Amino acid sequence: MPVDEDKYPEESGRRRFIKGVVGSAALAGVTASAGASLNLATSAPGAGGGTVEFIGIEITDGPAPRGMPIIPVEISDGTLQGLFPEAEEVQQQGRTVQIAETDVGGTTYSSSWFQYCGVQQYAGTQPGADANNTFTAKPDGTYEWMSDLSSGDPLTVDNFSDYEEWGNGIGQSGLGKPAMANWRNTSDGRALPVQVIRSPEVPKMANGEGKYSELPGAVQDFLAEATDQGFMAWLDKCTHFCCVPGFKTSEYPGAEDGVYCQCHQSIYDPFSPTQYQFVALPRPD
Repeated sequence: MPVDEDKYPEESGRRRFIKGVVGSAALAGVTASAGASLNLATSAPGAGGGTVEFIGIEITDGPAPRGMPIIPVEISDGTLQGLFPEAEEVQQQGRTVQIAETDVGGTTYSSSWFQYCGVQQYAGTQPGADANNTFTAKPDGTYEWMSDLSSGDPLTVDNFSDYEEWGNGIGQSGLGKPAMANWRNTSDGRALPVQVIRSPEVPKMANGEGKYSELPGAVQDFLAEATDQGFMAWLDKCTHFCCVPGFKTSEYPGAEDGVYCQCHQSIYDPFSPTQYQFVALPRPD
């Protein structure tokens, strides 16, 4: 199946750079062959850095080089959780290292999906970390409905009971209800930022219904196992300069029913998951 290669946008007058921000965008011009060379200098994906294929929500406009990786959702007693692969020790290049990867619908889902934008330094990204996989509320003012929750409250199915009618005056109502969340909390206090939505479109994507019949089979198979009861989630780090975008947060043209990054006007479509390739940054051993 073809994959979207990383590509850096052409220079334009509106692009601006933020001093001190280091992210995977700096690697956006690295080709697959260069990524293979990097593999030789570091270690295999999941144990360090290297070329990785992942499934993410599609980037449709703006300078971001690729989509944001989808996190498989699990529901336990009505509480939303994100699947993180179990760690195991393997021998690589004469040393023992930990990797974290598993099969999700025929796709290799790995901790290396999240190794960009400095997230590879978070304790919660490390295989075997003692981290909380529950999605917890982050009521930062993005969505008014979340003001009824306290920071750190577990997100539950009941929080999204009105998802088929919910609207915030931006774009189309009834397309889905979003939440800002934290994931993989550890003692270092640096949780991974996550966007969660519950939408009637999610099971249609997983089943290849209607307009979603054009989704590649591998993507549908992944979604069938990575979503549940209409819920899907992704790591909420824009792949351009690591900002935190939001679903249905802006009336910027073309972004009303999408995920919009206010920093440089990148727009993502959560209802068009795509397979991508990028060079994951090395994580600490």
